[in-house]
Amino acid sequence: MDLSNVAWRKSSRSTSTGGNCVELAGVAGAVAVRDSKDPEGPVLLLTRAALRTAVQSATDKD
Repeated sequence: MDLSNVAWRKSSRSTSTGGNCVELAGVAGAVAVRDSKDPEGPVLLLTRAALRTAVQSATDKD
């Protein structure tokens, strides 16, 4: 999948000093996730439902 022209958005939880930077981009049928410190590195493609589940699991406070 060619991701060279997608609009990446940095997470509002990312720090201004360059740490903990996650970027997301909407693509056909999925959401692309990458580390903004390594924009040429690997990209994780998730369905919107899978991303929602991952975020909810990470933020659950049982």
